[in-house]
Amino acid sequence: MASQPARVVSAWRPRVPGVVEVFHARFTEYAYPMHVHEAWTLLIVDTGAVRYDLDRHEHGTPHDTVSLLPPHVPHNGSPVTAEGFRKRVLYLDGTYLGDEFIGAAVDRPDLRDPLLRRRVGQLHGTLTRPGEELEAESRLLFVGERLRGHLRGDLAASRPPDPVLARRLRELLDERVVEGIGLREAAGLVGGHPAHLVRAFSAAYGIAPHQYLTSLRVGRARRMLLDGQPPSEVAVATGFYDQSHLTRHFRRLVGVPPGRYRAG
Repeated sequence: MASQPARVVSAWRPRVPGVVEVFHARFTEYAYPMHVHEAWTLLIVDTGAVRYDLDRHEHGTPHDTVSLLPPHVPHNGSPVTAEGFRKRVLYLDGTYLGDEFIGAAVDRPDLRDPLLRRRVGQLHGTLTRPGEELEAESRLLFVGERLRGHLRGDLAASRPPDPVLARRLRELLDERVVEGIGLREAAGLVGGHPAHLVRAFSAAYGIAPHQYLTSLRVGRARRMLLDGQPPSEVAVATGFYDQSHLTRHFRRLVGVPPGRYRAG
């Protein structure tokens, strides 16, 4: 009996503004027919390569390339070799890329940029971990900023840090330890662009906003565990997604899991 073509897929919608869908797939013989998406398609290929036609021009996606396919423009896709390909895709709405960039993306869909490639890979890693929405939003901000720079043909230097803005964000995070806050909401409350907010905070305190918030939550968890509360209750009370989410960060910052810490 002939073996069936390998098709392994995983798809989900994270709670991250701007992300319509995350799609990870491993295909061998499958070829996409011509089709369109309503969202932007941000594609990286981890193994193998894909060839595709966009606006009647042929393109390819070697492993060091980030491909950005604009909405409403027909394209297809097929593996270059019999071994197939493994890809990771983000479908993005217009939050980070507006329709004014469609023409530039049609002209230059494949971006050779090692920094962008690394950032997109890191973002995918964050999106696989529930409870890391603030980190994912931070990473997506810088991915979107670099994509816009490529499409404008201008990867200009960013604005200088702003310590006052950093302090305002820190005060807001101190107030929202358990419930947390998204960067766009924070930017609306303290003023400033979300990406500039992250840069200002990191420059002022030597730590990213999501790392700072996690540190505060772990600190609260330590006190509650020493008071005798079980890790499952502590996780919920300190803003973690679940007990495994607490355990992952607690072990990383304290060196032992919460249960062992509580036992003394």
